Amino acid sequence: MRQSYLKNAALMTGADVVLRLAGMGLRIYLAQALGGEGMGLYQLVLAVYALFVTLATAGVSVAATRLMAEELSTGEIAHRAAARGMLVRLLWAGAALGTLAWAAQFGLAGPAARWWLGDARAAAALRLSSFGLPWMAVAAVLRGFFIARRRVAPNVVSQLAEQALRIGVICVLLERGGGKGLDDGAKCAAVLAATALSEIFSALWVGAFYLREARRCFGGVRPARPADPARRLWEILWPVEGGRCLASALHTAENLLVPACLALYLWEQGGRSAAVAQYGSLKGMALPLLTFPFGLLGSLSVLLMPEITQAHIRGEGKRLSALIDRMLRLTGYFSALAGAVFWVWGGPLAAALYDSAEAGFYLHILGPAMPLMYFESMVDGAMKGMGEQKAAFRYSVWDSVLRIAGVVLLLPRFGMAGFLFVILLSSCYTCAANTGRLLAASRTAFRPFRWLGAPGLAGLLSAGAGMLLRQGTGSLLAGALPARLGALALGGVGMSLIFLLAAWPLGLGEELKAALARPKPPEPHEKNSKTRRTRKISGHRGGKRV
Repeated sequence: MRQSYLKNAALMTGADVVLRLAGMGLRIYLAQALGGEGMGLYQLVLAVYALFVTLATAGVSVAATRLMAEELSTGEIAHRAAARGMLVRLLWAGAALGTLAWAAQFGLAGPAARWWLGDARAAAALRLSSFGLPWMAVAAVLRGFFIARRRVAPNVVSQLAEQALRIGVICVLLERGGGKGLDDGAKCAAVLAATALSEIFSALWVGAFYLREARRCFGGVRPARPADPARRLWEILWPVEGGRCLASALHTAENLLVPACLALYLWEQGGRSAAVAQYGSLKGMALPLLTFPFGLLGSLSVLLMPEITQAHIRGEGKRLSALIDRMLRLTGYFSALAGAVFWVWGGPLAAALYDSAEAGFYLHILGPAMPLMYFESMVDGAMKGMGEQKAAFRYSVWDSVLRIAGVVLLLPRFGMAGFLFVILLSSCYTCAANTGRLLAASRTAFRPFRWLGAPGLAGLLSAGAGMLLRQGTGSLLAGALPARLGALALGGVGMSLIFLLAAWPLGLGEELKAALARPKPPEPHEKNSKTRRTRKISGHRGGKRV
């Protein structure tokens, strides 16, 4: 089990790094191909598109992972038919939600572009991107099934193929298809059309993997009705779907309000055009760089969900607390290092990749807040694994209300500085609320020094060393692009080594040794106890879940 977990973690981490590198390269290319205003329009289209993606996939993705983990937790042959029956119902739910999302986005594309985005050029991009939504929803269900089965290779391969196709089609459309002579709206439409095509291709690929995996998992058994499927599906679907859709709608409203409110502050400096350009620098350039390192943790979050789910439903309190403690501790160390690197090298990095001092300023300001951002994402996944969707829903709504109020009140007066403050305040609130709820639900002790204090100390020492390295490489940073990239690589490696030396005696060494150590075989009485508990739970699957 441990070898399988580490193999899956390594595979997902490596793949996610490759995907994020490819995505970052694509964003760099789009920033040059679209320009500042075009990139801002593209981000506005993505904000609306994300709302319908959430409608299509949010609930069924979480439901598939959690419910299939529950159905497959016993490993008994008698439950294979019920597990297959649950998967069939999940696929129908995904197809229904995906079709609904497609119809809504396609039908509302014109009004959304005209009245929400204030730019009719976005209508074509919204219509074209909608065709991938039903396929995306079905693929989300199948990917949840593979995660519950602890088989990540199909998801990895399909996502790599999807990204490769997307990049290839975009380059063909924008370079060889006469894209250089198109306006910003047509270019955005070409990019979103490539996205829809890649989603269809990815769904077909993951479906082919499922046909082979189904024989291993279910054998020749026919689908049977699982215990109380409608209630169990609905209990997960409505809070996750409703919460994420509402949060996405509020987030979309926020993204539409930001350029409008920012335009008031920049009225004498270009108005809406200048506001959209600044918005594109933050959303399209700086924030993707800040979230890029999360790929190393995102795989951990995905793999932990079925582990946390099983520990929760089996009543394994000590194992559940240990999983959460390890997750928070590793997140703290990793995010502290990433935040220190961006705080020191954010300016030169943005200058090298985007030739944008503005994006570098955003990286410098938001770098220290990365632990809060990363904690928020990791804790959200753990809460869903424990069935705490309703709490996550409440916090998400209040966070969105807080952000919208901040945008309306602060941006017309303080400009982008006000929006950066809103981001920092939002991260503090959601991190505190979600973490507090998770610790209470799992009965995990609050350990601020283990999770934040020790990583923060190591991050400060690393940042100090990074400032010295930056001064020593000043001549390289002022040179040609290869020299600047070399200086950035040297600075990142140097800070990582200093951080490792500082963090190892503070607890990082202990945690890595524990993660890589062979698990102690359970005592005979403990094993029998777990077997009896599992049988008891599986015998009451139609009742109230733990």
